[in-house]
Formats: sequence, C-alpha cells, structure tokens
Amino acid sequence: MERTVPAALRLSVAQLTLTGFRSYAGLRIETDPRPVVLTGANGAGKTNLLEALSFLVPGRGLRRARLSDIACRLPQDVDAPLSCGWAVAVHMRGSAGLVNIGTGIADDTSDRRLVRIDGAGARGQAALSEHVSAVWLTPRMDRLFADGASARRRFLDRLVFGFDAAHAGRVSAYEHSMRERSRLLRDGQAGQPVDSVWINTLEDTMATRGIAVAAARRDMALRLDEACIRGVGPFPAASLRLIGDVPDWLAEMPALDAEDRLRQGLARARRGDAMAAAAAVGPHKDDLEVRHRGKGLPAADCSTGEQKAMLIAIVLADARLQAAERGTVPLLLLDEVVAHLDDIRRHALFDELVALNAQAWMTGTDAELFSPLGSWAQRFTVADAIVSPS
Repeated sequence: MERTVPAALRLSVAQLTLTGFRSYAGLRIETDPRPVVLTGANGAGKTNLLEALSFLVPGRGLRRARLSDIACRLPQDVDAPLSCGWAVAVHMRGSAGLVNIGTGIADDTSDRRLVRIDGAGARGQAALSEHVSAVWLTPRMDRLFADGASARRRFLDRLVFGFDAAHAGRVSAYEHSMRERSRLLRDGQAGQPVDSVWINTLEDTMATRGIAVAAARRDMALRLDEACIRGVGPFPAASLRLIGDVPDWLAEMPALDAEDRLRQGLARARRGDAMAAAAAVGPHKDDLEVRHRGKGLPAADCSTGEQKAMLIAIVLADARLQAAERGTVPLLLLDEVVAHLDDIRRHALFDELVALNAQAWMTGTDAELFSPLGSWAQRFTVADAIVSPS
C-alpha cells in the first residue's frame, strides 16, 4: 500500500439502514470512509447489502430484480411479504457534505421507486445521480463478453450515468418511444388505423434521444479506451469501441445529420419493422466491442480469468476518470471480486483501491484473502442477515 492518495474526494456511506429489504427485516450499520469487507458463508446476505447500495443510482439494481420481489419474506412463509414495501436509506458523504438519501417502494404492487433527498421527495430516480455514482461487478457479469449485446449496453450505460445524470432519462425516453412505435405498427398489421401524426412524433423522439444516447455511449467508450491504456498493475489493458450503424454515422457526420438519417430510416422501415415486431435500426442495435489490447483478441476469446481481469481494469479506469474529471471517486460494489484472482492481481487490486481513495464494498467467503488490506479496510462478518464488526 505504497501509492499516494489522490486529491479527489471519495463518495462514502456513513450509515446504511435497510427496512424490509431481502433477508433484512431491519438493519443499521455505520461505516467510515475506508473500503468495506463483508465476509461470511454463501447465502448469509452479503450480496443483498451490495444490491441495496446499487439502488442509490437510477435503474433496477445489480440483480435487475422486479421491485416487488425485493420485499423481505418471512422464513416460515416464503410467499408472504414481511412488509408492504422496502426502503434503503443512507447518510452519504460527498462533495456537498453529508446528504440523507432514501429510496424504495411503498407497497408490493408498486412498479415505481420513490426517492427522497434530505427528507424532500424527488421527481424521479435521475435525482440520485446528482449525489451518488456507483459501479459494480458481480459473478454474473463474468459472462458479460460472452452474452448478448444488451448486457454490454447496460454496462456501458451505467458508466455513462456516472458522468451524465440525464443519460438515464434519454435511454428511458428512447426505449419507451420504441415500444410505443412497435405497438402502433402491430396494430396496423392487424388492420387497425395507425395515427400517422403520433408515429411521426415517436420516430422523432427516437431520432433525437437515440442519437444523444449513442453519442454519449460512443464518447464514454473512447474515453475509457484511453484511460485503459494508462492502466496500472498486472490487469490486462482493454480496448473499447462502440460498434454499429449509428456510431458509424456519428463518426462521419454531425449529430443533427445523424438524427435526420435515423428519422428517415425509421420511416422507410415501418413495413419491415411491423412484420419483425422490432426496429431494424437504432442505438438498441449497437454493441460494446472489447478486446485484449496486448493480445489483440476479442474479450470473448480470452480465458475466463483474463475476462474477469479486463472487467476489473475497465471499472478501475472508470473510477480514475471520475476522479480526474469530476473530482469524485464513485462507490465501488465488488461482489466476490477476489475469487479466482491470483495473489499478484489480488494485491494489485487492493493497492489500486487504496490509491484511488475509494470506498469499495467487497464480499467474500474467505476473510484471509483480504488480509493484505490490513488497517486500510474495515471488516464485517455477515451471518443469517446479521452484520457484526470483525
């Protein structure tokens, strides 16, 4: 742990309170700004704590669960919710000092997450991005490079959220308009009249929001690509590029011209899109291409260990970017991150987290694997949804 700590301010949780969340009927723990190590047996509730923290940013959390499925369940009756809803509340240290943030649902029929900042209701989840940035890695993401493009787009979008709070709203508006357009086109296929004014409006929204979404993703990929070149330690440098028709347009022409091209393409493709029940063109078709820079191989062709190491390298590069450009280090939620890392990479990861000045929340079953952190970290034992300092 010899590297110097940067001047960037870290985001850190001072207090975490859970109510009716997963295995936690009620929980309150206090933490200082150091990295947090959570150890315990599988199924003890470690990942639930990270999932709770992942709801401090817009979206569906690290498990992408239905909101109504998160409510705590009674052990004797797994079908009965313990409460009508659930809540996550934190005292967050940040650039504005201590901020109180709460989020959750009021009842188990709700599909809308409520957000409160310092006791006042916020208009939507986008308000969270003004106070918190968080990036996570989970064992499920070890297959990110082998799975479909949608998972990689979501991963990239979460990285964009850390720099542009409005990106979540643009993605949501684009996807909503795309679904509504598909519904109208299906109605037309079934012989129902199609409102041409409304479909034009939807395609205009898809064009304006879609090009903005693609431009933000493309810019993020370019900046991450450069940041990965400047990576430190034994993690393989990743090469990143957003690929697809829309990113190609943005490389060739101004954004307004790309909007016109997408708008015209959607209008021409209506008949085919109606039959396919999907839009043939747009940023929903783009993909994040990741390659092992040293070997020149696509990430999907690398070993599972190399893929995990590249994912870690990308997340660390993103944290460095946020520290350099925003002056704030995000929360890092790293579930089972040291599993399958060799000693050299494990030590390098810990060195980088300390050097970043990050409050990283890390889980694992073997407390000994985190011993190199020494007093640089605070430790808790998790057993049957009971969290105790260790």
